[in-house]
Amino acid sequence: MRRAAAVAVTGVGMVTPAGSDARSTWEGMCQGTARAATDPELEGLPVDFSCRADTFDAEQVLGRRHTWRVGRFIQMAVAAAREAVRDAELDRDAWCAERVGVVIGASGNDDATLGPAWERVLSGRYASVSPTLIPRSAANMAAGEVSLDLGITGPGLSVQTACASGATAISTARDLLRSGACDIVLAGGTGVGNGRMSSVSFNNMSALSRRTWSPEAASRPFDADRDGFVLGEGSAILVLEDERHARARRAPIRSYLAGAALTSEAHHHIAPTPDGSGAARAIEMALTAADLSPRDIDHVNAHGTSTPMNDLAEARALRRVFGAPPPVTAPKSVLGHSITAAGAIEAALTVLTLFHQKIPPTANLDRLDPEIDLDIVTKAPRSQPLHAAISNSFGFGGQNAILVFTAP
Repeated sequence: MRRAAAVAVTGVGMVTPAGSDARSTWEGMCQGTARAATDPELEGLPVDFSCRADTFDAEQVLGRRHTWRVGRFIQMAVAAAREAVRDAELDRDAWCAERVGVVIGASGNDDATLGPAWERVLSGRYASVSPTLIPRSAANMAAGEVSLDLGITGPGLSVQTACASGATAISTARDLLRSGACDIVLAGGTGVGNGRMSSVSFNNMSALSRRTWSPEAASRPFDADRDGFVLGEGSAILVLEDERHARARRAPIRSYLAGAALTSEAHHHIAPTPDGSGAARAIEMALTAADLSPRDIDHVNAHGTSTPMNDLAEARALRRVFGAPPPVTAPKSVLGHSITAAGAIEAALTVLTLFHQKIPPTANLDRLDPEIDLDIVTKAPRSQPLHAAISNSFGFGGQNAILVFTAP
């Protein structure tokens, strides 16, 4: 059996509230300006604001017919995948399509698709329900449509671990590469978390910020005055390659996916283990998989939802593992929480952080919670030598996904 090679990240594609591609998203993150604003789609609801990817024009990128045929979460995934392939300088006519895989975290069935359909069914207008309803909204169709768009005939997988889905997909892709099943895998997540039903449900759960008078200041991870997260949307796709394959074609290497860990806490259906022990175990396992120690990590990209319980548990987990944790940033302060896409977006930002040797700031951190003893980057980007970083993702059901990246 051949020895597993390192996993290289050779391409990054993104669609987020900060920009319709990776470059503009990175620039927006470095500006540190929160993207939350009153959302016309949520008019009349108790929480009527979110972070929307307003600069993304699906028709311009995909064409009218393709845009009509698929749901918004699929549109963003296809756009991000195309960009990632371009960034990786891959030639679709030269690759072995059977050795290329796609793994995408997605929940599917977004409100914009199912809401009108349910209204028609409940009113007895059965014939008016589109025959494209299922294929344009099923969760697996994000991976399916990316494969179709790019002519990929290797494994096509959809994963669902709630807010850890995008990171879980990237970890799963690493396994496909290390097993020898694939030479290249497009992996990430996509999600439209800011629908009307999601807003109502999360609000009734007391998970959302209710700062309707100041949406731009609502997402404030680790701040003493945080009161919940802000819904968002987006997608991020990474091109992951067997390092030998990448070097053979002289691919640009952005970073390495050095290790990963997936765990379950078996503690509560939505709450994390309060002392952070569940997340800490996942971080320790990921570091072991990467053959790194806590002192080797220079940066943490935090899950940082801006909810009182989750932020405190994550901070405790970091203290357990690192003692004095390295500099931390929390992208949801700028982008909101895109649910199934969040882990992939934050993984992509971690890759770019290592590539640019610069940590983007956390927005809206005006007064650090006195129970949270972390070095959080705020106000402006922080440039420093960065050799290794972790990206944390946690989801309902006690799902933990930790990714460890190293600089090229």
